[in-house]
Amino acid sequence: MADEGAPHAGAVEPTRVIAVRHGETAWNVEARIQGQLDIPLNDTGRWQAAQLAAAVAHEALSAVYASDLGRAHATAEALAQSRGLPVVADAALRERAFGSFEGRTFAEIEAQWPGDAQRWRRRDPHYGPPDGGERLADFYERCVAAAARLAAAHPGQTIALVTHGGVLDCWYRAATRIELNAPRTWQIGNASINRLLYTPTGFTLVGWSDTLHLERDALDEASDGARSALERAA
Repeated sequence: MADEGAPHAGAVEPTRVIAVRHGETAWNVEARIQGQLDIPLNDTGRWQAAQLAAAVAHEALSAVYASDLGRAHATAEALAQSRGLPVVADAALRERAFGSFEGRTFAEIEAQWPGDAQRWRRRDPHYGPPDGGERLADFYERCVAAAARLAAAHPGQTIALVTHGGVLDCWYRAATRIELNAPRTWQIGNASINRLLYTPTGFTLVGWSDTLHLERDALDEASDGARSALERAA
């Protein structure tokens, strides 16, 4: 007779995911779209990465994964170094490709491509920016599939995924079952700590936008707040 107190043979322990947005860059401050351009951390971003590493120093991390773009990889290195862990780069954790929008401010985009800017603001899942920009629906599928693939490799463990604001937005939506075209009402600050659980049934939200380890918030390039700040400064 089977032991009724034994774990079910098909049971899988959840993976604890610490999801982190990279530290601040000069283009974050300027509300300039980075996309997949490789913009480095600024001095504030490097300080944020160090504060982040100290804030999670007690966490028993089994692996640290990062986007292969420098701003995310440098942030991840701060987490990994004290533990003697490598940073495993994964291009699937990159920010959304924004095509012609990359390198532009919100004001410049709205002035040059008003129709495109409107579809972008509406979060049209089938819209992709000119010249090779990713459709939002495709970007979402890429981000969520990448997180699931990496988390599935570490059942019962804790991993860090260091990535970008748009990617984290997708993970929040996946964990909370919020529609892709719904307006964002949550924060995704630079070097914030966000916590998810993963099982084969999907992601669950545990905690979000913990910035107690930082003295000030950084701009989120994809948020309505960043766009409004730019408009006020104009």
